Amino acid sequence: MDVIALLPRLHLLRFPVGQAYLWRDDDELTLIDAGALGAGRAIAQAVTALGRAPEDVRRIVLTHFHEDHAGGAGELAALSGAEVLAHQLDAPFVIGELPGPPPRFEEWELPVHAEAARHLPKGTPFPPAVVTGLSDGDVLDFGGGARVLHVPGHTDGSIALFLPAEGVLFTGDTVAASPVDGSVMPGVFNLDRPRLLASVGRLAELDAEVACFGHGDPVMGDAAAVLRSATAAP
Repeated sequence: MDVIALLPRLHLLRFPVGQAYLWRDDDELTLIDAGALGAGRAIAQAVTALGRAPEDVRRIVLTHFHEDHAGGAGELAALSGAEVLAHQLDAPFVIGELPGPPPRFEEWELPVHAEAARHLPKGTPFPPAVVTGLSDGDVLDFGGGARVLHVPGHTDGSIALFLPAEGVLFTGDTVAASPVDGSVMPGVFNLDRPRLLASVGRLAELDAEVACFGHGDPVMGDAAAVLRSATAAP
């Protein structure tokens, strides 16, 4: 796992598939997404290497239930005592109460997904015991007030988080950056692509300076303009 400083209060944690983000307030940490199964201990070690204790992670906010984002949440919650939060529509899948619906793949996505799946760890799921359900419009107590935006399409319960005081937006997999050329585009492997595109449009209306994606390099300046361009992607 690579740990990359993006801003004085923000680090990117990059895994073989996907990534998470660690936000630092003065006395506590917030993790946005938690990597795949087995990532919890690596995240705890990264937190320690940054000079903080795993117990400083007070909350783990999941942008959606897919295993490359939620798989490490149970382990890290057990190590840190952190609260795990996800949209109420995705929460039953995060705790393993129900199986999550699979994406409706476009033909060209199938080999890309198969290649990504090869790099995901195999093993018995370790879900968090409890997940706090979120709704559109909730405000979480970090980053000066983090707004929860329900952005369905990738999954029914996908969320983004916007920190207006900081100009930072976490999009989850609603938006991605290409690993080839860094171009920003609507996310792939979706449950409902038309709804996803509408959600991308909603995010493009925000006054975001920095945009942090579930996959691909973040945009570190004038993110709102970049997102508006992404809404024109086919």
